[in-house]
Amino acid sequence: MSAGATTTVLGATAFVPGRQVSQLTVIDTRTRQQQVLLETTAHIEAPNWSPDGDWLLYNSEGRLFKLRADGTGAPAEVPTELPAWANNDHVISPDGATIYASVNDGHIYAIPWAGGAARRVSNLHPSGTLWLYYLHGISPDGLTLLYVGLTGAADSPRYGLYSLPSAGGPDVLLWDGGVPADGPEFSPDGQWIYFNAEAPERDAGHAQLYRMRADGSGVEQLSHDERVNWFPHPSPDGSQLASLSYPPGTLGHPANREVVLHCRPAAGGAATELVSLLGGQGTVNVNSWAPDSRWLAYVAYPECAPQSGA
Repeated sequence: MSAGATTTVLGATAFVPGRQVSQLTVIDTRTRQQQVLLETTAHIEAPNWSPDGDWLLYNSEGRLFKLRADGTGAPAEVPTELPAWANNDHVISPDGATIYASVNDGHIYAIPWAGGAARRVSNLHPSGTLWLYYLHGISPDGLTLLYVGLTGAADSPRYGLYSLPSAGGPDVLLWDGGVPADGPEFSPDGQWIYFNAEAPERDAGHAQLYRMRADGSGVEQLSHDERVNWFPHPSPDGSQLASLSYPPGTLGHPANREVVLHCRPAAGGAATELVSLLGGQGTVNVNSWAPDSRWLAYVAYPECAPQSGA
């Protein structure tokens, strides 16, 4: 989900064409071995690994693309028509048949994996009522979506974590802590929901990692440090939690910052560093674990070498 910006390494708050490249990379979380599967001058974001392990799904310039997970072949666009740009909040159903994606009209759509007509899943609300859907999770049985809902006044929206049937149905509020929150995802057994939120007793810019029961009860804080921690992604075997870590004092989850990908036990505990990189927004906004719970996909945005004569 897009959020506030701050001063960045490149003096910008988004990808800078001509000065940066996007590198879709996979890392072995045991050995730290890395492989760049795709380097492009296009701005790409938020890889999901398909349940069969064969593909990576990502968004770029409002469209969705698939790339073979072994890096062979060229990216292929998912053919569909959406009413607005697809953003970096998308998930794949556990059976691999459906892509669910947030779109910049504020709604969630279902799209066949092979492409085809997009079906709106989220609800319409009365005209003049703010209700924006930012998708982040899907239940192990594929029946329930988790999203961040922004409601209330446009100039001071209220953040809530909600569930929604993937077939369409009522919005169910699970958590409303009165502070910005993001990234809700189910644990593989469906018993827990992981998310990040600002610490209410701290100044803005101190997001930490949490989990709660699937019904919204029993909230537990999992990270306790001075860094700003976002987007907890449980591994498919339920043992690990990958997350994005910003320097202390960072507001929101801006682009173009020196960030670290961390890994820790799913129940909380000390974090280990997987890799540091220039990234942030778009790097791991959605769950990017491989089905084997060993490899993790992410996007880095390094500065590219200046062109001859520039």
